[in-house]
Order: sequence, then C-alpha cells, then structure tokens
Amino acid sequence: MSVTKSAIISIVGKPNVGKSTLLNQLVGAKIAIVSNKPQTTRTRITGVLTKDDCQFVFLDTPGLHKPRSRLGDYMVKVVNDTVTDVDIAALVVDPVPRIGPAEQELIARMKQYHMPSVLIINKIDTVKNEDLLAVIAAYSQAHEWDAVVPLSAKTGENCDILFEEFAKFAIEGPQLFPDDMLCDQPERQLVAEIVREKMLGLLDREVPHGTAVAVERMRERDDGLIEINATIYCEKKSHKGIIIGKSGSMLKKIGAQARADIEELLGTRVFLELWVKVKEDWRNNQYQMRNFGYEDE
Repeated sequence: MSVTKSAIISIVGKPNVGKSTLLNQLVGAKIAIVSNKPQTTRTRITGVLTKDDCQFVFLDTPGLHKPRSRLGDYMVKVVNDTVTDVDIAALVVDPVPRIGPAEQELIARMKQYHMPSVLIINKIDTVKNEDLLAVIAAYSQAHEWDAVVPLSAKTGENCDILFEEFAKFAIEGPQLFPDDMLCDQPERQLVAEIVREKMLGLLDREVPHGTAVAVERMRERDDGLIEINATIYCEKKSHKGIIIGKSGSMLKKIGAQARADIEELLGTRVFLELWVKVKEDWRNNQYQMRNFGYEDE
C-alpha cells in the first residue's frame, strides 16, 4: 500500500522517563542511546516508521531540565522548538500522580499552541492498575488530552494502541522519507552516540556528562571490515585518566561494548580505535559545541 498521509510527532518529557527507549521500540531498531542517567539525549533525533498507508516521523528530544551550561541552553531550545512545530505532541511521564515543573511547562506550551496532545504514561509494568488510575486523574485535571495511553516502552505493551491514536491525527500528503529509512542521523553520528552511551553506563557521576565523541574516520576495507577512529573529548585532565583507566582497562571496556553495538548497527565486523583528549569547558564554548553538532548556525 502506498503512503498517502504522515504524522510528525514530538516525544517530550523530563529527563529519564524513557523517551529514547520508546523511540527505539516504536521504530523497531536502536537509533537513540539509552541510559539510566538524565540528559542522555542531547540533540533532536528523528526516527521514521512507514506503516500501512501512513508514515510516522518521531522527534526524540532531550529531557526538559534547568540548564547549567551553554550546552544545557541548547538542549532546552531543542525541546521548545520541537514542541511548537509538529502534528502531535506526545508527553511521556512516569506513573506518578504528581505533575512536576517540567511537565507543567510542557503542558502550558501545548495549550498555548492548541496542538493535538497525547499523554503517554510509561513504565506501567512497574505499577498496579489502581495506582495508574490516580496518575490518569491527576493529568486529566491539568489538561484535556486527545488521548491517554498507558504503556511500557521496555516491553512494547500497548504500543499498538499508541500507533492507532497517532494515526487519527495523520495529515494527507506526500511521503516525507524513503520506505526503508529509520533515522535521519548519519552513521558517524550514530556511532559516536553509541560510544557515549557506553561511557554513560560505565562511568560515574559527572564524568560522562562532560564528554563528547567525534568520529574522525570510517573506512571500509576490501574484506568488508569497517575501520573506525573516534576521539572522546572530556573537560578535565582528571577525567581523562578515569576514562582511560588503569593500564587502559576502562577505555578497552568502553570500546568492546561499543563495538558490539556498532557491528549490530552496521551489519558487519568493526575495528574500533578510541583516543581521549581534553578540551576544557567545551560545554560553554560555542565553537566547540558546533564542532560536536550541538548548536545551530
């Protein structure tokens, strides 16, 4: 069946509610990195799924938070811009009957722009039905939702219902992306994000939040193996030592975990070489942020 309509959907919410996990579940592939640390996503990632006669375009945004650096300011701007220029705004929340400041601000924007809005209550696999009713009641008092969908991004439970609700707001028009396209990010960017994800999982405290990854080279050899050279940039010399680890042990662990995911992404064997360099206070440097793809011209 040919695509005759599309829906552009912004996935918003506070940090660590499962937005990237949901995006990966909806698209059916890992295109956004996931960790249990807040502010894992830094840029707006576009996921695409062509289903029956409709193309769904998902915008995964950074969690709305109080910025503490120029990078933080950029991340908040991404959220605010994304909420205002889509067909549907989907607010992802934890199954807690309390509306926090980030949710209140996002709901206010939805009201301001009179846009179709869907409330997604994530992590229903962790709560009882009666607790879920209290969450629905609290959010229903705050806003008149076009749909409320409790689901589990982790297991995929009720994601089919979410697609049905999204399809109701699809707009007639031409196809936006090719049928087989899942993400608008170039492979280099996806590779860099996978390396950063492994640091988020393996390193403690503020160290991974002060890092950025740049893929310097990707080259396919005659035997099909892909050689990748990437540099991890951190803000402090002490952080460099932590990332490398004793006798290079931590860097080897980061590389081994990243290589496994990159091979799955690219569908071929990979040789990954990682370097670590210090760029002090890069999160407040407009030039450096632009180099890492985090700021508009």
